[in-house]
Amino acid sequence: MPLPSLHRDVLRRYASRLRDLRCRRAHSVKSDPPPGKSTPGEGQIPTPNTIPTLPFWQRLGPLTRAAQAYGRYQRKRPLTTQLCSSLVIFFASDISAQSMGGRDYDPTRTVRSLIIGGVSSIPSYKWFVWLSHSFNYASRTLSLLTKVAVNQVLFAPTFNTFFFGAHAALAGESFDAVVERLKQTVPTSVINSAKLWPAVTAFSFTFIPIEYRSLFSGFIAVGWQTYLSFLNRMAEDKARMAENALSSSSGQVAAIGASESVAA
Repeated sequence: MPLPSLHRDVLRRYASRLRDLRCRRAHSVKSDPPPGKSTPGEGQIPTPNTIPTLPFWQRLGPLTRAAQAYGRYQRKRPLTTQLCSSLVIFFASDISAQSMGGRDYDPTRTVRSLIIGGVSSIPSYKWFVWLSHSFNYASRTLSLLTKVAVNQVLFAPTFNTFFFGAHAALAGESFDAVVERLKQTVPTSVINSAKLWPAVTAFSFTFIPIEYRSLFSGFIAVGWQTYLSFLNRMAEDKARMAENALSSSSGQVAAIGASESVAA
């Protein structure tokens, strides 16, 4: 009697193992792809159309990391970043302008430039932020042309007037001398700015993210501020020469009058 019972136990275990084996095979067949087929994306080489490309400025290694750090700080502390950027731009521009004249370095001119740059930095930043959020029409071309025109008509004359007037006032010149300085420099600078800044503004609003626009404009502004500083220095030299000529002529007239009185 025990022998048939033992056979039944062995058969039950064998049948149970067969059922487990069949279940595993069935699960394996369902999970594995048919021969010759692969799961989507498996074993496929990405084509150029499926690989997302990074902008050129994000593939410049250390420069990209520096720009990204600037962008993070700009988003976190925009006013502080703008102030520091303006001070660096005006400092570099004045040093460059003074080196072009071949004269000894004048630190007081640099101090005046830093004061002007610090005072104008926040209003300039606020202006361009406002301009970014204004004049946004359905037509991108119309929006861009309007922004460029408004910036050139309003901002350029206002900033140039402040720049040259502040330089003359901080140098201790009289009100009439300040007005004369503005007459000599502002029209020329506004005309020349129309040859550069409309293209820079259009490119910035079209291609540059808002947190990097001040950085992009800053690189251009170094050259532009160098030109403004050089133009201001030429006006200073012209005014000084006129003053020296007037003093010389006055001295000659006084000498002639004295000699005539002695002869009499």
